[in-house]
Amino acid sequence: MYVVYGLLALAIILSIQFANPFQPSEISYSEFLGHLNAGEVKKVTITESRIEGTLQTAEGEKEFATSRIPDTDIKDLLPKLEEQGVEFSGRVENTFWRDFLLTWVLPLGLIAFIWFFIFRRVSRRIGGASPMSFGQSKVKLYDRSVERVTFNDVAGLDEAKEELREIIDFLRNPQKYRSIGARIPKGVLLVGAPGTGKTLLARAVAGEADVPFFSISGSQFMEMFVGVGAARVRDLFEQAKAKAPCIVFIDEIDTIGKVRGGIMASGGTEEREQTLNQLLSEMDGFDPQTGVIILAATNRPEVLDSAILRPGRFDRQIMIDRPDIKGREEILKVHARRVKLAPDVDLKKIAARTPGFAGAELANVVNEGALLAARKSKKEVEQEDFEAAIDRVIGGLELKSRVMSERERRVVAFHEVGHALAASLMEHADPVHRITVIPRGIGSLGMTMQLPEEDRYIMTRPELEDRLAVLLGGRAAEEIVFGEISTGAQNDLEKATILARKMVEDYGMSERLGPISLGLERGARLLLGEYSYGKEANYSEATAELIDQEVKELITGNYRRVKTALAENGRVLEGIAEVLLEKETLEGDAFRELVEEFRSGEKATLAERG
Repeated sequence: MYVVYGLLALAIILSIQFANPFQPSEISYSEFLGHLNAGEVKKVTITESRIEGTLQTAEGEKEFATSRIPDTDIKDLLPKLEEQGVEFSGRVENTFWRDFLLTWVLPLGLIAFIWFFIFRRVSRRIGGASPMSFGQSKVKLYDRSVERVTFNDVAGLDEAKEELREIIDFLRNPQKYRSIGARIPKGVLLVGAPGTGKTLLARAVAGEADVPFFSISGSQFMEMFVGVGAARVRDLFEQAKAKAPCIVFIDEIDTIGKVRGGIMASGGTEEREQTLNQLLSEMDGFDPQTGVIILAATNRPEVLDSAILRPGRFDRQIMIDRPDIKGREEILKVHARRVKLAPDVDLKKIAARTPGFAGAELANVVNEGALLAARKSKKEVEQEDFEAAIDRVIGGLELKSRVMSERERRVVAFHEVGHALAASLMEHADPVHRITVIPRGIGSLGMTMQLPEEDRYIMTRPELEDRLAVLLGGRAAEEIVFGEISTGAQNDLEKATILARKMVEDYGMSERLGPISLGLERGARLLLGEYSYGKEANYSEATAELIDQEVKELITGNYRRVKTALAENGRVLEGIAEVLLEKETLEGDAFRELVEEFRSGEKATLAERG
């Protein structure tokens, strides 16, 4: 198009240049009268505003043109032309091109072209949308015949599905509820960590009810122009009412639903508040009997404005928690439908190895296992592929090409065996699943993985102290064997300090401080209506010093305890470390066998063998 525009402009310029030599020379009306009296005018053509003709001079014929004086009476001019024998005629002047096209159409067309060109450039910068459609919502309407999702595709969320069945029943049989006077909730808020299946669950509700499903993200309401967010909210609800009964799903609603007001509210915050106010107004304005159900999802419920959570708007909040071992097994079965599994695959073991994993993370484990199997040209995905996939998701990619000195490898080996041996010596610690000295990810030179025997929801003080001891076991082993410490325990110390501080501040496990929880909870209202999303201290400086002392005593006390336990089992520590250096990876069962062999003296260490 740029080439076409350039050629068109060149053609216009050339036509003007070539047309100039053939245009008649412009003379004044007085010159025309002088030529007429001198008998040099051969012929003329008279129009309403001009006189054009031919002059016969000594230099030859020459075309001329002059503007008529408006007040000149043409009747006085005609006798003079007849007297001089001039051939004359009249012509009705066509001013369409000059007065209409050139004066009006061309300028307006040029303005329209520039306007269109600028708007097209702007639309490219905002993702291809038309600038005139700023006020239209970017909601997506899913085709149920192509992308239908049902509860069979959702696993591990039995309680949440049971809560939502009532919504489905209302959309299918609204008269059942209207006849008894019941009012279905206008909005349902799904709260859960990222990847737990909030969006999938919302689509499953629409698929089960067989109604249209509108999906939009909270960030899609916001734009660079003021008022656009509110306009998009209005447009969204107009589309929903036209398709009722239906479900409108707003993902990441915390983008527009944050707490309003405060002394710092200005600029973009005001635009977000306008959008939220319009959303609240629309939810108040539509009748729930129309069959429009609003589903929203967030992983940050603490930042939401209280107005959005009150009854009459989002009446019901459903917690979407991370699945337990049974739920993880069901989720793995759903994602493994499309994968060719080997007979040795045990999804229950994989579920046991993935405590705390959300649905999206489990889907990633299945996909990574399939990729690893395909990379090895296998026909089926085996158990070892899933094991490697879990290690990769947890620890990162194996860095076998990373070169470490022999001394560094020994330090890492004793460090990891220190963690593992501490776990085997502590009564309440989780059993060891695998030990490796192969570097993984960023900054991880080795890894000791523990596998809990069951999902835990509460922990006692002895269990937490044993966890502290396991975290400190690596540093203690380094000090016992090498007589010095390294930087390898930095992450362990960080985790141990966080855990110890939680025991003192949050769990009330300090004898000197007593059973109190210290620090303001997240989202507590402060002065001037502001909200704080960090933890604020609500105790004196003396209490802060006591907290520091208690945290230090917890860590140092458990460090001495684990160091003593490892020193008493120095022969076992040294023997297993030598085996780990040779094999690089030890499975949990092999590790426990080595512990028993070295303890009983059935297996000699490298030093004992000379």
